[in-house]
Amino acid sequence: MGYLNSTLANSSVGNSADSPVSGGGLSHNGKFSYGYASSTGKRSSMEDFYETRIDGVDGETVGLFGVFDGHGGVRAAEYVKQHLFSNLINHPKFISDTKSAIADAYSHTDSEFLRSENNQSRDAGSTASTAILVGDRLLVANVGDSRAVICRGGNAIAVSRDHKPDQTDERQRIEDAGGFVIWAGTWRVGGVLAVSRAFGDRFLKQYVVADPEIQEEVVDGSLEFLILASDGLWDVVSNEEAVAMVKPIEDPEQAAKNLLQEASLRGSADNITCVVVRFLGCISEDNTHSVQEQ
Repeated sequence: MGYLNSTLANSSVGNSADSPVSGGGLSHNGKFSYGYASSTGKRSSMEDFYETRIDGVDGETVGLFGVFDGHGGVRAAEYVKQHLFSNLINHPKFISDTKSAIADAYSHTDSEFLRSENNQSRDAGSTASTAILVGDRLLVANVGDSRAVICRGGNAIAVSRDHKPDQTDERQRIEDAGGFVIWAGTWRVGGVLAVSRAFGDRFLKQYVVADPEIQEEVVDGSLEFLILASDGLWDVVSNEEAVAMVKPIEDPEQAAKNLLQEASLRGSADNITCVVVRFLGCISEDNTHSVQEQ
C-alpha cells in the first residue's frame, strides 16, 4: 500500500518473515485478552507498526489497540504509534464523549506530525485502524485501508471501511477540494497515493484527510473477538476466512500468528500485522447494535 514508485525506507523496524514479532496479554479485570503478530514479509523494510495497551482512566480499565501501516517511510506510522493513544486518553472528554475525543485526537496527532515534518523534503503517511475498549463499549476508528473485523454471533462483520480513492463519496470529496483521482496500476489520489485518507502526506493533505470514520459496538455475550490488520493480511484473506481461522483458537497471540502465517503462505507481498482481541464473557445485557458516524 502507498506511493507509486516509492523507494523503500532504509531503516527497518521489526523482524524478518522468518522471525515474526508476537506477544499478548490479559486485561486486569479479566474481560478481554489480546495477541499480536507482525512480520516484514516479502518487503525489504518494515513500515507497519502496532500498539496494544491497557490503561486505567477515571477508574475504568481501557484497552487501546491499533495497526498503523506507513508509506513513504516509517516516520508517520512511528509517530502515530507513539502519540495517538496518549493524546486520546489525555483528552478531557475521553470518558464523557469518547467519539469526539477520538476525532479530536486523530486531528491533533495529524497536525502535530505535519508540524514536525516542516524540514522534510519527502512525504510520509500512515493508515490507522484503532479499537478503544471502554467498559461495555467498543469504538473502532479508521483512516486508510487497514481494517477492523469482528465476530458477532459467529458472523464476520467489517466495522471499518477501507478508504480508497475510487469510492464514489471519497472521489467526490477529493475533486471538490480541487484534487483528482486517476488509474496508475490502481486508483490513486493525484496519480500517487492509493488511499484517500491517512495521517501525514503533507503535499496531498488538502485531499488526503485524517478524519476517522468511527463505529461503536456494544460488548455483550454475542461479541466474540476483533481482528485489526494491515492490508498485508486483507489483500489475500477475506473477512470470513480470517474469522473462521481465529474462531477455534482461544489464545489470541496464536490466532494472530496463524493469520500472519496464512497470509504469507498465500503470497502476500506486503508487511503483515495482525492484532486479535478476544472478549471473555458477557459485559452488557443490552441488545446488539452499532452506529456509524463520520
